[in-house]
Amino acid sequence: MPLVIREAGAGDWPGIWPIVRDVVTEQQTFAYDPAMSEPDARLLWLVPAPARVVVAVDGDRVLGTANMYANRPGPGSHVASGSLMVSRDARGSGVGRALVVDLIAWARRAGFAAVQFNAVVETNVHAIRLYESLGFVTLGVAPGAFQHPVEGRVGLRIMWLDLDRAA
Repeated sequence: MPLVIREAGAGDWPGIWPIVRDVVTEQQTFAYDPAMSEPDARLLWLVPAPARVVVAVDGDRVLGTANMYANRPGPGSHVASGSLMVSRDARGSGVGRALVVDLIAWARRAGFAAVQFNAVVETNVHAIRLYESLGFVTLGVAPGAFQHPVEGRVGLRIMWLDLDRAA
């Protein structure tokens, strides 16, 4: 079956939670508390409308998930942001790319001027390459802002895609 990106429904959380739990407890790409409870993770991930949550599915199997929303309220609400997670066994298979492409398309449809990722861990080279291949640029790096379990303190990038200029 082909990969499908669709809106997440109430019944998708049992497929989303293992992905969130694995990514968070790996402590390599998200600055979330690895001791986060499932109810707290659910509240954090399943953002309410007008934000959006999607799943990448192959049949009934959830391979990845993303949430997307205005980066900031008020004067910052014209810039979108989001978070993406891919299951361990689906990494490198195009699921992340499909989720980012979907996020960008949603941001365009919703009238956002740009997409900003606030905290891309510098050692997450696969994500950085993916984002750059889709037109994102690094605006800056907060040096040592992320405590990596192997590499120690590494930088967090702010990555930006100008939707007014991007093709």
